[in-house]
Amino acid sequence: MNSKVYLVGAGPGDPELLTLKAVRLLRTADVVLHDDLVPATILRLIPPSADVRNVGKRCGTKTIRQEEINFLMVTLATSGLQVVRLKSGDPLIFGRAGEEIEALRRANVEYEIVPGVTSALGAAAAAAIPLTHRHLSSTLVITAGHRASETAHDDWNKIAALNASLVVYMPGSNYAEISERLTAAGFRPETPCAVISRATTSDQKIHCTTVSSLSQTPRLAAPTLLVVGEVVRLADRNLFEQAERLPQLEQSLAAAFTPSDATASLRQQEPSV
Repeated sequence: MNSKVYLVGAGPGDPELLTLKAVRLLRTADVVLHDDLVPATILRLIPPSADVRNVGKRCGTKTIRQEEINFLMVTLATSGLQVVRLKSGDPLIFGRAGEEIEALRRANVEYEIVPGVTSALGAAAAAAIPLTHRHLSSTLVITAGHRASETAHDDWNKIAALNASLVVYMPGSNYAEISERLTAAGFRPETPCAVISRATTSDQKIHCTTVSSLSQTPRLAAPTLLVVGEVVRLADRNLFEQAERLPQLEQSLAAAFTPSDATASLRQQEPSV
């Protein structure tokens, strides 16, 4: 397995969500180039004999350029080493895997992609939110927070019209601005939302709110993820952080988690089995 680069998904944070293949590759790697968000509990699976390097770029701070990462992968692999490029979540979702694959192809370096549990799925599972539901939403849209200003007036209005589930990676901390953009796009003020911080880890926190009250979201530790849509009504509220339930939100939360007339009608029409 030498002279090859493996683009491996580390999942959302819980080591038990790693695939068996990911664990095997970490234990046999010569070099591991990992993202900044990969937790220490996963890095401890790497043997001491391996060369482990943090090549992460986080919160706009770039300690290493993408071109340098590409150069490292190609140089290390062509020197006869087994290289694991370890990415948080899944390599193919907001992980710049496309750019790295292009660099490896240009250099004629053999590579393989090992998928991981992407953050949207890990966070949704942590809050017990079904991202699709035949009575609430059959469409799932995933976007990145740093593109919100580009998409809010174009794509987000289509999402609202479809009554789709919206997942925003890296939403940042300016929830007032996101709330305004969601409202402008056509999301109803009472549309439920969940902000999930450090999903699947021991530091996990879940804050539930609505589009109209999103601006009152407390500051949570990165990485965070925002889920917007009717499916959030089905979340397990016992998982939410009690300390984060601000008193002024209780009335709007109660309204948000009361099934709408349309939803109630659909449930009444559902045949019994």
